[in-house]
Amino acid sequence: MTRPQIEEVLETYGPMLARIAASYAGEPARRDDLLQDISIALWRALPQWRGESALRSFVARVANNRAINHLAANRAALDAPLDPDLADPEADPLQQVQIGQRRQGLVEAVRGLPLAFRQPVVLALEGFTQKEIAELLGLAENTVAQRLSRARRRLRAQMGDDRDGN
Repeated sequence: MTRPQIEEVLETYGPMLARIAASYAGEPARRDDLLQDISIALWRALPQWRGESALRSFVARVANNRAINHLAANRAALDAPLDPDLADPEADPLQQVQIGQRRQGLVEAVRGLPLAFRQPVVLALEGFTQKEIAELLGLAENTVAQRLSRARRRLRAQMGDDRDGN
């Protein structure tokens, strides 16, 4: 891949990469460091991509692998506080606060999951199918389904199963 092609990939998948980084590092400075590490890893890895897998899958695999390495090197990042996400501009102020708090709680809950559960959840939130997640993580599809199910149970228990929005 040429430099402009690599830059285009980084721009195209930038939002996904930022979300992956945010799921592993909460503090803004650590999140930025991780995103930079992911970008460097992709810059190095993309020339080796030969099209055996979808580019999106390749990018996600590199990002997740780099995030795991970063996490191992910076274990304290798990306890870092999060910045509140941007609220829906259409919601009234009270709704914005409630939505922001709920979103903040979900991000913290996902970050608190064991890595074996967090990885498939983050990839599922990025729109990957169970089959794609299994391929990315080198797991059986059944294992991915079980981990997602267990992760959902843990998240519901941690956040309270508030399906009615109360």
